[in-house]
Amino acid sequence: MLDLGCGPGTITVDLAAAVAPGHVLGLDRQASQLRGARALARQRGLTNVRFRQGSCYDIPLDDGSVDRVFSHALMEHLAHPAQALAEIRRVLRPGGKVGLCSPDWGGFLLSPPCDDAVSAYTRLQQANGGDPFAGHKLGEYLLEAGFEQCHLDARYERHADPARIVSYLAVHLEAAGQTAHARRLRDWATSPSAMFAQAWVTAIAVRPH
Repeated sequence: MLDLGCGPGTITVDLAAAVAPGHVLGLDRQASQLRGARALARQRGLTNVRFRQGSCYDIPLDDGSVDRVFSHALMEHLAHPAQALAEIRRVLRPGGKVGLCSPDWGGFLLSPPCDDAVSAYTRLQQANGGDPFAGHKLGEYLLEAGFEQCHLDARYERHADPARIVSYLAVHLEAAGQTAHARRLRDWATSPSAMFAQAWVTAIAVRPH
């Protein structure tokens, strides 16, 4: 199994525990993320998982070498999702399955409203080549890449601590010099009535024989 864009490995290690004795590879382009992932696997005592640095556009695996590919919160950051899906299709065996999960910013529930700052982050992600509205497009992406038997589902996730997601957004806004919007978000998160909920879409499809 391949976990593409595995980040710090928190999902990867759970996948490894679930599929043991099958093997799991976590792939991410950031070496700093992988150091924490390896430490987490050691802490969990897992021997069937490994982590490797690499790009979703050039997966370092042979053709048809994995049974399953999973990717969480990656597609919305990609400028070229079709290229990544072509690589996923290449490394999957015929009949293998891919599972994707991405948010869709068309389904936000924010209380109290903070639309100006959130819109600023949306524009920033788009300017960086990402698509905050990728969630509802996952099925379309998969079919265009040649996958079959596509199934979509959606859910809402409410962040128990709005300050955590707001901190992530604010850091990126600050890095882009948009300190006023970052400050607006941080102030918003201190409201006792602050609620941040977003829609997530999951898509599962099969590589045809």
